[in-house]
Amino acid sequence: MVGGAVLAVWAVFRDPTFDYRPLIAGVLLPDLIDAPFGGARVMHSVTGSVGLLALVMALTVGNRARRKRWLGLPIGTFLHLILDGAFANTKVFWWPFTGFGFDDARLPVVQRGLVNVALELAGLAVCAFLWRKFRLDDPRRRRRFIREGKLVVPTTR
Repeated sequence: MVGGAVLAVWAVFRDPTFDYRPLIAGVLLPDLIDAPFGGARVMHSVTGSVGLLALVMALTVGNRARRKRWLGLPIGTFLHLILDGAFANTKVFWWPFTGFGFDDARLPVVQRGLVNVALELAGLAVCAFLWRKFRLDDPRRRRRFIREGKLVVPTTR
């Protein structure tokens, strides 16, 4: 899921100043928050991502640099909903508009079972592509990604 989100954002924005670290955190956040409650809950709903977006917008009023950085967090949660197929569970996805209960909905990653093996392999292939595309075998580039969250396509090989 992380590789797919990074690839999608890079393909859309192609912004060498984008910080991918909040995006990655956002992609992981719905499962990290909902799993302890027993399954797909608020963060697997559109309402959870919209609420997070509103929070980021409210907390970053007047600070464009901080807003640009932290918008990656709700972008990540929205991408999680898409890449996880959370929309397949209408009751959870449209919570609370379809009612306040979650009917013991399992996390999509758990519900898919063995299909996840193929999806994880595809994700690893995307990560390998990104590793090569951004030359993360170069320690300086890798350090920059870890410290600043930046991914820049090299101009020469």
